[in-house]
Amino acid sequence: MLRDLRRESSIDEIFAWIDAQAPDSAIVAVDAPTLIPNQTGMRLPDRLAHKHFGRYHAGCYPANLGLPFADRTIGVGLSLEARGFEHAPTIEAQRPGRYQIEVFPHPAMIHLFQLNQILKYKKGTIAQRKPELEKLRQLILERLPEMEPRLKLETLPELPNKGTELKAIEDQIDSLICAYVAAYWWYWGSEKNLVLGDRASGYIVVPSPLV
Repeated sequence: MLRDLRRESSIDEIFAWIDAQAPDSAIVAVDAPTLIPNQTGMRLPDRLAHKHFGRYHAGCYPANLGLPFADRTIGVGLSLEARGFEHAPTIEAQRPGRYQIEVFPHPAMIHLFQLNQILKYKKGTIAQRKPELEKLRQLILERLPEMEPRLKLETLPELPNKGTELKAIEDQIDSLICAYVAAYWWYWGSEKNLVLGDRASGYIVVPSPLV
């Protein structure tokens, strides 16, 4: 059941929400590389994402320690670990605990919704992005309440016409996909998920209902 879809504007606000809202048993999905062992080039999960999902236009950006975002995203993972959220590139399905995983929405959507390519709502004009985001909104409303685990969901915010407002809704919808991937990983474990990479190299969890 969806309880909260707010969009916080800073990492401090996100952690304040986690501290206030997350129960003793919870899983956090992070749409960012929180494990980056390589100084340059691409991580193993980045290469695997291109190998398996490049044909769907769903390859991810490379992550390495030389990039400006690295310290920030690694810091997110360390802050979660300090709160008891252990990395879970492997998991015993439905076992209570505090876990964190790295996710990437585009490959998840390819598998969850059986798409031929990504929905291109990230780039372009509002007129180009909005119909693609509306497709995703409808897929969430129609498909996720019918999957297992079921997401109890009656509605999602309507899409606005202004760019900044549309970006805010995009972030909320992305966060919902990430949260569902986390629930799917906890519920099914390796039975119906793929893990691109490992604890040492970094990893991305991708639901794979047809496995």
